Amino acid sequence: MIDRYTRPELGRIWSDEARMESWRRVEVAACEELGDLLGPGDGPTEEELEAIRRATFTLEAVREREREIDHDMAAFVDVLASSAGEAGRWIHFGLTSSDVLDTALALQLRAAREIIVPGAFELVATLHARAREHARTVCVGRTHGVHAEPTTFGVKLAGFAFEAHRNALRLERAFAQAAVGAISGAVGTYSATSPEFEARVLDRLGLVREDVSTQVVARDRHAELVGAIALAGAGLERLATEIRHLQRTEVREVQEPFKASQKGSSAMPHKRNPIKAEQIAGLARVLRANAEAALENVALWHERDISHSSVERIVLPDCTILIDYLQAVAIALIEGMTVDVDRMRANLELTHGALFSQRVLLALVAAGMTRDDAYRIVQELAQRAFDEGVPLRELLERDERVRQISLDLDEIFSYEHYVRYAEEIVGRLDVVLAPADAAA
Repeated sequence: MIDRYTRPELGRIWSDEARMESWRRVEVAACEELGDLLGPGDGPTEEELEAIRRATFTLEAVREREREIDHDMAAFVDVLASSAGEAGRWIHFGLTSSDVLDTALALQLRAAREIIVPGAFELVATLHARAREHARTVCVGRTHGVHAEPTTFGVKLAGFAFEAHRNALRLERAFAQAAVGAISGAVGTYSATSPEFEARVLDRLGLVREDVSTQVVARDRHAELVGAIALAGAGLERLATEIRHLQRTEVREVQEPFKASQKGSSAMPHKRNPIKAEQIAGLARVLRANAEAALENVALWHERDISHSSVERIVLPDCTILIDYLQAVAIALIEGMTVDVDRMRANLELTHGALFSQRVLLALVAAGMTRDDAYRIVQELAQRAFDEGVPLRELLERDERVRQISLDLDEIFSYEHYVRYAEEIVGRLDVVLAPADAAA
């Protein structure tokens, strides 16, 4: 992923240096268990193990060797083994490339999880806080982009918070099931090692095994992870789309944070554009595209091929880096966004009270009118309120068909009716969010 969208911690996890350091950790852990595999006195001595633990590599040396032999893992093994001296003969003993590559990949994914999952729960907490703040902030609800009935901005944000929580849990589960290792050798039969050897090596690394690795860890695991990341990105895009719509000049109920030194347009000084929300929407598309590539990686030939390898070198770093970046952007956006309560209230009046139509309809039906008759009357008067700019309440007061019915118009045209359950709805987050979630 390009530097523009890479935060330093995730960038370091996927650097070439970090990738090969993960390889080294797997190789050393395997060497440390060779004594039990081969029997007393037949494996590396303690002095040889110390030499193996001290063995080093440089990217330049590995790349130079790879140019000669055209195999990155073999090049790495050659360089590391050379650094260990005579003890280097034990490095990669009984292993195949996938043992190291897939197990090391699990270490990298686990490291990424330790940043991404807490970030996902931080996003939930941020949305929750602002939902609480605006639990009773009345605004218009829209369906099909058209004014529907009043809601509250806190209820809006609570919906996004619940979705973010589901995505955080999905990410947590997806990372856990993908971070598995395999030290099973060629075609996964332990022909040069044993299941016990694998268990001991993985235990050193803090990983669980792939039950049947066929030489590689099954790629449905990685597809599930990338799919969870793409779904989390889709949730962020839904949030960003809402903010983009609410920041439109004609609406202007919410605005992104805008620094004093910031420029909104190179040509038009008045512009304040929803650039971060648009960035989230755009990069979410990349995550969805990568999810398709991860699904294509599931079907490999027989026990293994490497058609997945080149794809994963791109999509796994890119997806984890991007979701980390997008979560951070969304958190800053939600924390810093300006909520224009007065504009929300003004926008509620754009329909001249027509958005109270359901309340009027139900009151007429409750008073004894047939539903269809009541619907036609309210529809007619609501449309006149739109077209003529006359408040619906005033039209009802003047309409002979309605005047003969005793209606409590003060109660019908009260916004309080729409917020009476808002605190309860937003409060559901308090029950769902366990203390562990906030600290994750």
